[in-house]
Formats: sequence, C-alpha cells, structure tokens
Amino acid sequence: MSKIIFFCIPAHGHTNPTLGVVKELVSRGHEVWYYSYNIMREKVESAGATFISCDDYDTEQKLSAKDSARVGKDLAFSTKILVDTTLALDDKVCSEIAKLKPDCIVADSMALWGKAIALKLGIPFVCSTTTFAFNQHSAKIMKQGFVDLMKMLFSIPKTSKQVRRLKNKGYPVRNILDIIGNDDSTHTIVYTSRRFQPCSETFSEKYEFVGPLIRSTTEKIEKKRNRLIYISMGTVNNDMMSFYKTCISALANTDYQVIMSVGNIVCIEDFGEIPENISVCSYIDQIAVLKQADAFVSHCGMNSVSESLYFEVPLVMFPQTTEQKGVAERVLELGAGIKLDKSDANSILSAVNQIFSDSTYKKNAKKIAEGFKSCSGARGAADKIMKVCNDMI
Repeated sequence: MSKIIFFCIPAHGHTNPTLGVVKELVSRGHEVWYYSYNIMREKVESAGATFISCDDYDTEQKLSAKDSARVGKDLAFSTKILVDTTLALDDKVCSEIAKLKPDCIVADSMALWGKAIALKLGIPFVCSTTTFAFNQHSAKIMKQGFVDLMKMLFSIPKTSKQVRRLKNKGYPVRNILDIIGNDDSTHTIVYTSRRFQPCSETFSEKYEFVGPLIRSTTEKIEKKRNRLIYISMGTVNNDMMSFYKTCISALANTDYQVIMSVGNIVCIEDFGEIPENISVCSYIDQIAVLKQADAFVSHCGMNSVSESLYFEVPLVMFPQTTEQKGVAERVLELGAGIKLDKSDANSILSAVNQIFSDSTYKKNAKKIAEGFKSCSGARGAADKIMKVCNDMI
C-alpha cells in the first residue's frame, strides 16, 4: 500500500479530472491525502481521499479584484503570490508530510507549491496537467510566441528576490523556471489524448496522455426538439449578460431548443421575458446536457471542450483568455468547431446553422472522441503514479 498526496487549486476544471484518479487509487487500497480548498471538500471526500484545507494559508484568494487580474499576466507578481502561498503552507505541510511519509506528491500544474515542496523534501513528483502540455513547440499552437516569451524572459530577473526567499527556507531552486517549467524529465499526467494534444510527438515518454476523465451522471435532460443547443461560458469568468442576451436574440423563435447556463453572478430575472424555445438556468448538469446536445456555444475552457468532444458535440467558440484561445485554435485545426470573430446575433446564428448544415464538424468531433475513448483513463493515470511511487520509471 502506498501513500499519495495531491495538491490542487480551487477550480472545478482542475479538480474534477483528478477525482477519478483518486477513486482508482483508493480502490486499489492506497491512501490519498488531498490538499485543497473548502469549496472542493465534498467532491474530494466523496472520491475517498482525506481532505486537508488550505484556505487559511492561501494568498491569491485574499487579493483585490485589481490584483487578481494581474495573476497570470505579470510573472514577477505571480511569482510573489506563489512564494507567499508556498511559505505560508511551509511549516504546516512539511510537518504533516514528515509524519505521513508519502511515496509520491501529485500536484496540479498551477498548484506550484506542491512541486516546490516535493523538491524541498526530495519526494517523487508527478505533475497533473488539465490543460494542454506546454513546450516551445506547442506554444506556437497556443499562440504564445516570441512576444510572450520575451515578456517572460524579461520578468525572470525581477523574480530573483522571491527565489531567495525560497532558498532561505531550504527550497533547492536556482530560478523560478525550476518550479513553473516542466521539462522532459518531469513525470506528467495530461488529461487529453495524444491526437488532441498539439505537437504531442515532441513530448518525452515521461508524459502520460490519459484522455479526459468524464464523470458519470444519472440526471436526464429532456430533448424537446430535433436540435438542442447548449450555451455556457464556464464557472469562473461568466459575468457576460450582454453576450447571453445576444444569444437569446439570435436563437429566439427558431426551431432549435436552447439551454443556457449563466452561473450565479447574473440575475435571471434581468433577462425579462424569455422565448418559449429557450431555458435559462444558473446551473445545470453539463454532462447530462452534452449527452443530448447537437452544438455547444462555449468559452472553450479545456474541461468544457473535452466534455463536448467526448460526446461528439461540435463547438461554436467564443474564447476569453489566452488559454481558451489556444484550445479554440486546436479545435479549429482539427475541424470540430467554428470560432466567433464577432459576437453579434447574426454571427451566432450563422455559426450554429453552419455547424448543422455541414456534417464535417460532427464527423471530426467523432474522430476526436474516438481518440479520447481509446486512452488509458483513470487506470493509466493511477498506473503512472504507482510506477513513480515504486521508482519503476
């Protein structure tokens, strides 16, 4: 029996793919501890892991809205947040891990403190990547080219003060790239297929592409018309009332059934009278809807796109972030969706009609789905972790 520790950030799209892996490990008799945030407690515990809260130590959750917007854009600022969180957790985690004596640490690619702690304590490490794997080759597909690279390189000298803070607490890091970068020697689980991963041939055998791990659902969605369109802008940056209203205007009184999930920031009453063929809700079981859907108007979060394509549903894409734009580019390249250049009503309706009139989009989505379903899934991810635990790789 092995002892495994997981670290993750408080985001459903990063947590959900790991839950099947946790269940698989627990079913094999292994013990799993999961450092995360109280919003994820129920999910983590239902998967069979022992939950450990990080809420009291997290820095990013206490940022102002203005400072939060800097995270991910300003490397020096992001590094400070990373180091602040790592050092805040340092005494707690290091003392607990000393007692637990884990065989392996598995950390989300954005929970960088997990990797830092593994380096400090000399514990075997596995990176859990819920986005595309990233290197100089896939960066071209992700549209993070020369300008982005130069911005990062110029920011690195500004991080030296933060690196010294880590060194003073015993972390063996030369520069920030030791933590934020995964080279070809880092054991990495990627929750997509080699076919969907850009430039997959450029990644070493240390990378295990296990495919998206799709949770099961017993909820049923009634399909009332021949074509069902699902609309969602995800669970994070979904305060998009203007876009939602434009979608309603575009699809009102068509022959299509429309289900739109808008999150809990938008007030549904503010929509006024909603057309008979459209239903608007704060939350709906996305898996249940995608089992029935014929098209998905999406922000192109990796999790949402993977779930859509798993169920062979082509996409109308309206990405909002750099990561989402990179995912959309890959879907475009493989011919499984249409990207909105404009977000007016005519463009939305035209894109949906094109998805339905050209069967190529559905056929290409099916090809990607076949690649997903041929992957090793939770078993393959668990096998990878156990090989690392047993030093078999």
